[in-house]
Amino acid sequence: MKHITILPAITFLILGAISCSDNARYIDVNTGKSITVVKDSSTGHMLNAETKEPLVVYYDSQTKDTLYGETGEVINHKVMRTPEGKYYYETAKPAVLTQDEIDRELLKNGDYKKKVEKDGDVKIKSGDTKIKIDGETGEKKIKKD
Repeated sequence: MKHITILPAITFLILGAISCSDNARYIDVNTGKSITVVKDSSTGHMLNAETKEPLVVYYDSQTKDTLYGETGEVINHKVMRTPEGKYYYETAKPAVLTQDEIDRELLKNGDYKKKVEKDGDVKIKSGDTKIKIDGETGEKKIKKD
């Protein structure tokens, strides 16, 4: 199964939210807003204390961890994004999102781009550096402009 890590995009979103609210402990990754988290006693899911809405993915600024709202599990480097821009835990993939859609998704954050093709090849561009990784052999080619 192919995975797209979106750490740069989440980091950018979270750092922007933290800078707006200096003492924010938890950040709802999908909204970028600081929140208070409570545990639902009947389901065990983590909720936004203000809205009582279940959290999908949230960030703890003290531990620097990304967490899955359904279980509270640390899911660093396992966060995915739908074509609509919503973040979710890769093993809890929404039914409406196909694997092909995930594989074709292009992630952008400033001058950072990462693309995973159907055959497993990965292309990464960051600044003046380009990296190509063969999906079958794992061979890496690095080129600097």
